[in-house]
Amino acid sequence: MISLEHRQQTVNLIREAVAEGARVSEACQCVEIDPGTFRRWQHQGEVVPDARPQATRPAPSNRLTELERAMILAACHRPEFQSSPPSQIVPALADQGIYVASESSFYRVLHESDEQHDRGRARTRCKRAKPTAYTATGPNQCWCWDVVRHEALLTVPRWKTVAARLSQQSGISWGQSAS
Repeated sequence: MISLEHRQQTVNLIREAVAEGARVSEACQCVEIDPGTFRRWQHQGEVVPDARPQATRPAPSNRLTELERAMILAACHRPEFQSSPPSQIVPALADQGIYVASESSFYRVLHESDEQHDRGRARTRCKRAKPTAYTATGPNQCWCWDVVRHEALLTVPRWKTVAARLSQQSGISWGQSAS
């Protein structure tokens, strides 16, 4: 959304251009807005703020009722589903011939009631560290090999091919050091 100050500045620029003889459409094109937007931004000569944040919007007609939300939570709290995610609860209920709501509705209701986390006896996720990253900045700093190569199948040893590719990609030459 565009702030009121920015709107006022843009409208003033367009008004100046129109006062000097430009058409509204050309002036609007210069500031990259549509002429209809320019007209909407003004009401009785005044620049009006954006009314979308204060707009009252009706509730969706397919919104879940409180009873349906309670049924979802009751289904999730049943002993056989306490440790299961909605992706397992919904099909299990369908096998029993019961339809409460969609899987996404289960997730949404559990999230709204702050129950969308490790449920029941499920273990908490362990945080894993990222693997260590290494950067080669000169020759002979990065070596790699292929442990599962079979010399009978290769005419050139695999480690030479990998080392050659690595040196081509990174711009690092490989070979014997002058020691």
